[in-house]
Amino acid sequence: MTVLFTPSGAPWPARLVPNPRVDRGSEYPAALRPILSLDAEAVAAREVASWPGYAPTPLRDLPGLAHALGIGAVTFKEEQHRFGLRSFKALGGAYAVKKLAAATAGPPAAVCCATDGNHGRSVAWGARASGLRCVIYVHEGVSEGRAEAIRAFGAEVRRVPGNYDDSVRIAAADAAREGWTVVSDTSWEGYQDIPRDVMQGYGVMVGEAIAQGGGAARPPTHVFVQGGVGGVAAATVAHLWERFGATRPRVIVVEPDKADCLTRSAEAGRVVHLAGDLDTIMAGLSCGEPSPLAWAVLDPGADAFMAIGDAAIAPAMRSLAALGVVGGESGVAGLAGLEIASRDPAMRATLGLDATSRVLLFGTEGATDPALYAELVGESAEDVMARAAA
Repeated sequence: MTVLFTPSGAPWPARLVPNPRVDRGSEYPAALRPILSLDAEAVAAREVASWPGYAPTPLRDLPGLAHALGIGAVTFKEEQHRFGLRSFKALGGAYAVKKLAAATAGPPAAVCCATDGNHGRSVAWGARASGLRCVIYVHEGVSEGRAEAIRAFGAEVRRVPGNYDDSVRIAAADAAREGWTVVSDTSWEGYQDIPRDVMQGYGVMVGEAIAQGGGAARPPTHVFVQGGVGGVAAATVAHLWERFGATRPRVIVVEPDKADCLTRSAEAGRVVHLAGDLDTIMAGLSCGEPSPLAWAVLDPGADAFMAIGDAAIAPAMRSLAALGVVGGESGVAGLAGLEIASRDPAMRATLGLDATSRVLLFGTEGATDPALYAELVGESAEDVMARAAA
């Protein structure tokens, strides 16, 4: 296994792990279709498109950034505008809740989940639209601003000790005792159907981006996507692998070096669980345990895994803001990874980044904590957008 470090003179530390198990020569495996497939994604896309206020989020072309990084093109899918929730998570949790509410067996007594912020907001939004009681669990590292945003959708918020993975276990235990239904984007033994729906909803974002970028005639060559438990990364890999087969874009999964469970799993060749507070500014990616369903797709499908430090995040947010684009702390992780990799000769060569590369980034969240955004960027998200519109 080759592990590459940025040289000591690089602006920010990072670790790149090429995936030795990646399958670049085969079509999308039949064994993975029950987890994620284009057919199931099409069902999710039709449902999401029927919701009031639906519109594809913008795909921003960033030619100045591409020129600065010495690559052909950079596009940024701006999820700041997704259903007013400022996050791509609206596509996953809410979709799963709406499926539960419409089930022939009848809606659940209540839905619940653990969250770092964005997933809980999506579940709460979907529950309110479906008339369901909703209880959201947040760990001690979740800011009060994010908790209050969840309460605004009528959910009860319970703050619990520990990290994200601890809150997942507490939510599952309470749900089993109370007869509630957990709507999680991570899976575990005996709990897989709902996480499949959540991840399948995420695939809608990928399909939009490919269509907006020119479709099959001009797909990206590279995609840098956020890690976390692996759900959005798996949805990205599955869509691209099934659609483009052996010619699919390279996918690089980016996560915090303080919560790098996917990168460490790639190094070990097996799922690795991390313990501790996993404290990172990339709050939405503060996860220590990969989702087994997501890992089943990522292990053979992702090209590389990258762990980056918090120091790279505020500069990436500010570089976007200068272009009139809003990206939150977790939403710019892919951009930060690209900036580091494209400026490091060894990483650049390993990933095949050059002047012809077309890179797709997913800005998975906007200013979901407005006060923190303003502190890191030096101006509010509203001022950034107003300046862009002027």
